[in-house]
Amino acid sequence: MGKLRIGIIGLGNMGSGHARYLVNGEVSGAILTAISDPRPERLQWAKEELRSDVAQFEDHRELLRSGLVDGVIICTPHYDHPSQAIEALQAGLHVLIEKPAGVYTKQVREMNEVAAASGKVFGIMYNQRANPLYQKLKDLISSGELGEIRRTNWLITNWYRSQSYYDSGGWRATWAGEGGGVLINQDPHQLDLWQWTTGMMPKRVRAFCSFGKHRNIEVENDVTAYVEYENGATGLFVTSTFETPGTNRFELSGERGKIVIEDGKMTFWRTRVSETEFNRSFTGGFGQPECWKCEIPIHGHSDEHKGITQNWTNAILNGTPLLAPGEEGIHGLTLSNAMLLSTWIDDWVELPINEELFYEKLQERIRASKSDKQADNYQALDVKGTH
Repeated sequence: MGKLRIGIIGLGNMGSGHARYLVNGEVSGAILTAISDPRPERLQWAKEELRSDVAQFEDHRELLRSGLVDGVIICTPHYDHPSQAIEALQAGLHVLIEKPAGVYTKQVREMNEVAAASGKVFGIMYNQRANPLYQKLKDLISSGELGEIRRTNWLITNWYRSQSYYDSGGWRATWAGEGGGVLINQDPHQLDLWQWTTGMMPKRVRAFCSFGKHRNIEVENDVTAYVEYENGATGLFVTSTFETPGTNRFELSGERGKIVIEDGKMTFWRTRVSETEFNRSFTGGFGQPECWKCEIPIHGHSDEHKGITQNWTNAILNGTPLLAPGEEGIHGLTLSNAMLLSTWIDDWVELPINEELFYEKLQERIRASKSDKQADNYQALDVKGTH
């Protein structure tokens, strides 16, 4: 293969952004050869803004059958990601999907099974994995610098969204239109990073979600979730869309101290000896291990979406390991599904979750939804920005 021929399905905000850097030649080894979108105004935008030799299709299935692409980037509404990924994989194409992987794990699991059997390169646009800040955190944890993790806390409340934002589309913040609120729309990256950097998924979740708190919407916009891990560690995930000013602080406590990520910086309060060793040998009264405050240097910059596309291209052309394998999209989605299900049944949820029960509860809410349904749903992919 010379250059990877890429098609983009969906030209909302995200799809248009991918198209721009591809036509500008900013991804080595890749070329944009086709786009699809059912909206005439988006095809007109493509005609005006992209190269004249980029083929246009109203129906994504025509793009898949065209023979003009080797792989596709799927940038359509949440519910469509798994079904369209399956269609593309079965057409013999490599696939890169926008986040989230889907709305419910049952559909994502089916997508993963098809991907595993396809022999194609399947990735997900978890662009925050390209951020050297979180790569450094993952390295520190996996190398044992923090020791065994004992607590994880992520407070992310700086997703402020006004009522006018929600009113800008009938699909917004509805069960039928988006399939959820802050957990599925704003937080997929944090839910992914929470488990990716630590290498840990909880064994059970107890969550309290508020729906339409201080806003006239159907879905969750305030979440407090408590989790427990197999090693005895605990965690807390708190998020909302109505607090201003908000906070974004990720704190992890381990045997060797504490790491905090906030304001784009990482600080490591590192104990000279592990707490386990100190506790075993210390014979005084109120002593604590000697502790050093270290500002961890972060080198490099994040290429964000372009970096993930470059990595996916390299994986196809050169066999480079994927930074964000598509199959891993189910992990963060499992966490958000578990939080919603825990609230709906008012009880603990064990992982793996009861996928059939979650699907049943979700369908109840979709049937009662006031969304403009799927006709409007296609626009949920961000012509004005969903995140």
